[in-house]
Amino acid sequence: MRCPFCDHEDTQVIDSRVSDDGDSVRRRRRCPSCDKRFTTYERIELSMPAVVKKNGSRVEFDGEKLSSSLKLALRKRPVAAEQVEAAIHRIEEKLMSLGLREVPSEKIGELVMRELRKLDKVAYVRFASVYRSFEDVDDFADAIREVRPRKAPRR
Repeated sequence: MRCPFCDHEDTQVIDSRVSDDGDSVRRRRRCPSCDKRFTTYERIELSMPAVVKKNGSRVEFDGEKLSSSLKLALRKRPVAAEQVEAAIHRIEEKLMSLGLREVPSEKIGELVMRELRKLDKVAYVRFASVYRSFEDVDDFADAIREVRPRKAPRR
């Protein structure tokens, strides 16, 4: 590692410690050239796959867009913020676990729909109406049938 003070190319690690949360390593370093000390932090860098949109263009994954889409569908619904954050985390974990460099936007939409279906049926139908581009009332009725509990057959 290069010294930030004298730009010497090689520094020595004096001490290494794992952070309290276990997500990073703190290293104390010393430059043999100028004898100054400094601290560096080492963290895991995970990259999300690029998103391939319906028109074929590619954009960087935007976690903020995912969050705002979920929150918009869940607006004024009785769902705790912690549940929303957990859903976002599950979607992002699933995308990373796929191990792909690119993922179609449809895949992300399906993951969002799966999470919304678990969280709130009304939010699911709201999101589905935009995601699937509903054109008439029958499309809404179909989506409602998807989330409506099945009734037991009568005897």
